[in-house]
Amino acid sequence: MQIAVLSGKGGTGKTFVSVNLVYAKGKSVYIDCDVEEPNGRLFLKPQIKLMEKVNTMIPAVDAQKCTGCRKCVELCKFNALAYIKNKLLVFQELCHACKGCVMLCPQKALSESSKQIGHIERGVSGEVEVITGVLNTGEATGVPIIRKLISSVQKDRTVVLDCPPGSACSVMESIKDADFCLMVAEPTVFGIHNFDMIYKLVKLFGKPHALVVNKDIGDRSLIEKYCDDNDIRIIASIPYDSELALINSKGFVAAKENERYWGIFKEILDTIEQEVCYEATGHIER
Repeated sequence: MQIAVLSGKGGTGKTFVSVNLVYAKGKSVYIDCDVEEPNGRLFLKPQIKLMEKVNTMIPAVDAQKCTGCRKCVELCKFNALAYIKNKLLVFQELCHACKGCVMLCPQKALSESSKQIGHIERGVSGEVEVITGVLNTGEATGVPIIRKLISSVQKDRTVVLDCPPGSACSVMESIKDADFCLMVAEPTVFGIHNFDMIYKLVKLFGKPHALVVNKDIGDRSLIEKYCDDNDIRIIASIPYDSELALINSKGFVAAKENERYWGIFKEILDTIEQEVCYEATGHIER
């Protein structure tokens, strides 16, 4: 089972929810798909066992074969190719590695080359396997890293995907194979605005979903109205209190430090597991 945890913006509590879910589960896998700024490892503190490079394809030009037909330039919607002063130029930072230019070139003047865009760290933290994607500074997209992160995990394990914030391509890649989407939002006007973006994305993908209200200061009227209007279930509400802030500021896992928080996240997990089981079999697992 794959649970994708996502939020409309950074700082909402997506990583907080993710690391506490895997701790409450015990034997599980945590995958940090927020490759531009992965910070789940700051809480789980894994012992790194393996590091591997992630490369992506970039086109290499054979100037002797290129006739300047510009078919590749016309094909590329990301403007990664330009023909200037009788020379085909490749802008690596804009390339999305679709390989279309290589396949299209009638003169076979383009071939596949590669460059490293980041790496993956694999480690363990207690019973939790921790897999972290790290995108090199300045790279345009982390999608190839996210794709490799998710494809390497066995399907029979409970996996929590800590998704990138927002609703861009990297988020779509993170949730496309998920069994359940757990959205995290703050009960404020700004929080609901960002929540609306990810809800529409989850709905577009047709994923089973629910909401965790984080930083609950006691007034949930706005977010409850939004959820009522859109038939969204609030699966849990986490208080905005000084104890929790102190635990997080020290880089600790709340479910490990306080049994009350362990109970909150265990209940969230049990509810998700029952719903996923029902979606798959039509029966609630007792």
